[in-house]
Amino acid sequence: MAKLNKDDVIASLKEMTILELNELIEAIEEEFGVSAAAPVAVAGAGADEGAAAGEPTEVTVTITDVGGSKVNVIKAVREITGLGLLEAKQKVEATPAVVKENIPTAEAEEIKAKLTEAGAAVEVK
Repeated sequence: MAKLNKDDVIASLKEMTILELNELIEAIEEEFGVSAAAPVAVAGAGADEGAAAGEPTEVTVTITDVGGSKVNVIKAVREITGLGLLEAKQKVEATPAVVKENIPTAEAEEIKAKLTEAGAAVEVK
């Protein structure tokens, strides 16, 4: 049997159906005792410390009160979310309103600072 090079293997893979590729992966996993599952990326040290301390790594920013400067809050929401004027106004008027969900805590703190500066009361959960 002639030894195959990588180009021959790739050409063979291109001709296989999805089912055949799935069977091949299962056979390789069984033969070599490996898994085709994607490895989980390890977050930076700051995120690890937060997770180890029981702090959430992803949070939600919510406006709890608009305050006296609704126009400034609407402008800040537009800047943060990329929403149009009408959508941002509707979001601000529907307080308590979620501004952004499932974001890193560092980004949430920046958003909180912008909204607080605009006059809104903000909650990060």
